[in-house]
Amino acid sequence: MSRMDSFQGRRGRGRGIAIGLAFLVCLSSLFALSFVNHATDKAAAQQEPVNGVIMQYFEWYSPNHGNHWNNMGADASHLSDIGITAVWIPPAYKGHVGTNDVGYGVYDLYDLGEFNQKGTVRTKYGTKAELQQAVSSLKSNQIDVYGDIVVNHLMGADENEDVLMREVNPYNRYEDISGDMIRSAATVYNYEARNNTYSSFKWRWYHFDGIDDYGRIFRFTEGPKGWDWEVSTENGNYDYLMGADLDFDHPEVVNEIKNWGVWLTNEIGLDGFRLDAVKHIKFDFMRDFVQHARNETGKELFTVGEYIGGLNELQHYLNRADRTMSLFDFPLRTNFAQASSSHGYYDMRNLANGTLVGADPVKAVTFVENHDTQPDRDDAHGDAVLEWFKPLAYAYILTREQGYPKVFYGDYYGTNGTNGRHINPLRDQLDPILLARKNNAYGTQHDYFDHPDLVGWTREGISSKPNSGLATLITNRLGGTKTMYVGSQHANETWIDVTGNRSGSVTIDSTGHGTFSVNDGSVSIWVPSGSN
Repeated sequence: MSRMDSFQGRRGRGRGIAIGLAFLVCLSSLFALSFVNHATDKAAAQQEPVNGVIMQYFEWYSPNHGNHWNNMGADASHLSDIGITAVWIPPAYKGHVGTNDVGYGVYDLYDLGEFNQKGTVRTKYGTKAELQQAVSSLKSNQIDVYGDIVVNHLMGADENEDVLMREVNPYNRYEDISGDMIRSAATVYNYEARNNTYSSFKWRWYHFDGIDDYGRIFRFTEGPKGWDWEVSTENGNYDYLMGADLDFDHPEVVNEIKNWGVWLTNEIGLDGFRLDAVKHIKFDFMRDFVQHARNETGKELFTVGEYIGGLNELQHYLNRADRTMSLFDFPLRTNFAQASSSHGYYDMRNLANGTLVGADPVKAVTFVENHDTQPDRDDAHGDAVLEWFKPLAYAYILTREQGYPKVFYGDYYGTNGTNGRHINPLRDQLDPILLARKNNAYGTQHDYFDHPDLVGWTREGISSKPNSGLATLITNRLGGTKTMYVGSQHANETWIDVTGNRSGSVTIDSTGHGTFSVNDGSVSIWVPSGSN
């Protein structure tokens, strides 16, 4: 299996001899490249590789009925059938507005829907017991579970205390715009209802760097306080994001959060992490957090960070974090958005330009939409990827060799946006693309990015996956045909378009070439007619 084929597979349950030797030689190198090897042992056991696909199993407006975990567990068999190999679950801990919290306004990291806090036992998604049952169902269907790690801030304190602070310029957090003042700050977290279960740690002002008050940002100044570094240089120093900002220069904070990460992994049975807002958190802390969890649990723990930025920023972060994780490819999504709204004038040959998947595919988690970008939010990040283009974008991330793709729950099942806005479910269009990845997207890739509108690529398939191989065409303007090589082993085979967008068939000639077609502004994925 090639290095890139190995990258596409999902996490193996064991470790092979080669990985074991690498562990003995250099632990840090193993974890830096851990996901590259995820498929190796699984493939050896099954005598065939398995392409990895993450599903983000929530959207911003997921209903507040408390049945999310139950629904996710019930959906596990279906997810496995369509080729989902890992699920990114929403933040599972108690938020500061109780059941109305999506999970990013963290109140108590140790309350997974078990204690009566913020007016509720359950979270928006259900109870701890229901979460554990859902995880068990996913694992019984060979689906890994990635937890959403939100450790930048806390919100909804139990009490206030007086703290010495200065107001700072929100556009340059290094610039003080006031002198020292004593103000009341929401920084006391006692968690009396939890009563020291799992952790006796109590948060106080000195565990934080700063806080906001109706849009005004204040930096704490008593003692050796300052914003954490190294973080994004946006706004001078982008340590502060929201709530009470955790001070990762404080050893008690560092130890507590590291210990919590190990506890959460073991308590739920996590197989990996999605790290929230890493541009706002001391870069070397997130590296150490991941390495500590791996060391303490003995798990590979595939990890992907959310760093909203350009390619140079993403590459800088990867290097500063010693390549211990992957990153979401926000630049690729930006290209998708531009292509979708250009009225056919975007040069499709440039889709990979300036992207992480183009520069460092082993560390790229590719995606089309997430809970922050979904266009039915008033505060959505980035321009919209218009609906007509989404099947093209998903074909790009799911049938190509490079990148570890993520499918958004809201694109698959639809969203419940406010003011009558929503995302239409694209399940019927996405299922054939997902199945093409599961059954056909293997082997050597040949690219045909030779036209500004109509581009394509093929995969030759592999012998251990009968009837594998495919030919994908996408166009943002006029349709047409393209002759592409799929491998001489496919000579005289009949291929069909699994998307159903094109009828008829294509016969592969004696040299392994076929002439494939696609409709205007559309996608077609051609596969051997004997495919499952």
